[in-house]
Formats: sequence, structure tokens, C-alpha cells
Amino acid sequence: MRFISVLGLLLGAAPFAMAQGYPTKPIRLVVPYPPGGPTDFAGRAVSAKLTELLGQQMVVDNRPGAGTVIGSELIARASPDGYNLLFGTGGGTFLAPLILPKVPYDPQKDFAPVAMLVMSPQVLVVHPGVGANSVKELIAVAKAKPGQLNFSSVGTGTSPHLGGELFKSLAGVDMVHVPYKGTAPSMTDLIAGRVQLAWSSIPTVLAHVQAGRLKMLGTGGTRRSPALPDIPPIADTLPGYELVTWYAIFAPAGTPAAIITRLNTETAKVLRDPDIIKRFGEQGLEPTVMTPAELKRYSENDVSRWTRLIKAANIRL
Repeated sequence: MRFISVLGLLLGAAPFAMAQGYPTKPIRLVVPYPPGGPTDFAGRAVSAKLTELLGQQMVVDNRPGAGTVIGSELIARASPDGYNLLFGTGGGTFLAPLILPKVPYDPQKDFAPVAMLVMSPQVLVVHPGVGANSVKELIAVAKAKPGQLNFSSVGTGTSPHLGGELFKSLAGVDMVHVPYKGTAPSMTDLIAGRVQLAWSSIPTVLAHVQAGRLKMLGTGGTRRSPALPDIPPIADTLPGYELVTWYAIFAPAGTPAAIITRLNTETAKVLRDPDIIKRFGEQGLEPTVMTPAELKRYSENDVSRWTRLIKAANIRL
């Protein structure tokens, strides 16, 4: 009996001992997006700071493809030892299973939340020819011209598409969704006036807004963004509207809790670093500290609300 008790103590102490010596080798951070762009920028910025704090190299491994499914599955099937991490996003890792058929992982079961990194509100932009200078005026135009306003997105089921569908639902307007195969063609047609409005990330449209090629009417956050203090949230006109891009770190399910706690603690230090706050702010990214439990609740709530919208709007690929 005493042997069993001692064995139990030793087994219970093993994960703690592993975390005490962690890390002893480089850590891989899989980014399921191509190099360049805000996701890759954020992943590399955070990994560089974590390399300094952890004393081991954090290596960014870009694995784009299949709407983030390739990179996400790689980590879902990886060893849960703390040396395989995922740069997950709400609009990719967690949204893909709601839209794509037969996604080979379950984001709620196959990943352990580690740390939230940033949030960034999507913004609503319109072509100057629309003749609207506010969300309220845009709704009036849409109601006066049912089915005549087109909004572009980077593909069916993506965050910009769902943002448009949520807008239609809350405002009670009829607009036509026009999916494109990427940001560049979507923006090209919006600037040319072939489509009239779109939802996009701040870095993607800011230069066009400053040059007068587009008008920014509102943000998808629940409060004003520090990067855009003069732009009101869409929710000021449509209560309940929220369209926020978020990035976070996840580990394979089963990763020891002590290792996750260590990673969360060090990541929080990174997000409070003045250099990171400044660099992220310039990209419209807001560093956001959460515990693993808080990240779990947030991601579950986010999935739940988009699931309801997808079903109500009958969105299918």
C-alpha cells in the first residue's frame, strides 16, 4: 500500500518536474498562414520575445493551406510535450470546422488554450460613391435600394463574409455577398466601385482610407479602438454587433498544465512589453492578456454565436 502511495506521488510530480526544466530544446510555433501579413507579423514578434524569456529558440513554422486546416491539424496530432504550439485564429482554426466539410480536428477537444495574444476589430469601409458617411446613413441607403448594394469578402464563410451577414441580420437590410479568392482582388474591385462595401482588417484598408479611395464608417469592436479613436463601433448603431479578429496560442490537448501555465505567464510579459504594445498598435492590433481558462471561455462563446448565424443565414460552401 505504501509503495502504491509513493508511486502515485512520483507520477503526480512528474509533470511539475518536466515544467521546472522546460524548455530544454527549441519550440515550434506553427502559423497556418503564409509568410507576411498581420498574422505572420504577430507570430514572429511574439516568438522573438518568448525566445528571450524562455532561453530557447521559438521557431516559426509557416504551414498555410486549406483555410488553416493543414497547419491546425499538424498541431492537433503533434506530441503534447510543450514543444509544438499553434498560432490559432478565431477566423481560421475555429471557424473552418463550421464551414468546411470533414475538418480532421475539433478545436474544442484537440487543442489546449495557452494564451490570447491580440484582438483587432474588423472595419467597415465603403466606396465614396455610396453616399454614406455613417453606419446609420449606410443602412438608410441599403433600405432604399434593397438588393442593389454588394459587399465583398475574401471567401464564403470567412470573417468578412460573416460580418456582412451579421450586419444584414441586425439592420434588416438586403445586400448581396460577392466572394473573392483573396484580399487583393476584393480590394481592387471595391476601390473601382464594382462592389460598394466590405469588412476588412485595419492594415489592409488604412492607406486607402487616408488617400480618400475608401470611407471608413465603423469598427467591429465593442468600444473605440486606440488605433482609430475617431471611428465609432458599429455597435453604437446596431447593438450586439461584434466582428473582431483574434490571435492566440494553443497546444495539443494533453499538454501538461504546468507547461501551459509557464507559457501563459511568459506570454503575458511579452504582451505588456512597451515595444510590443507600440509595434502592435501601429498595425491596429491590441495586446490582450487572458488566462487559459478565460481564453477557453472566449473561444467557446465566439464559436457559439457564429454557429447560430451560419445556421440562420444557411451559409454553405
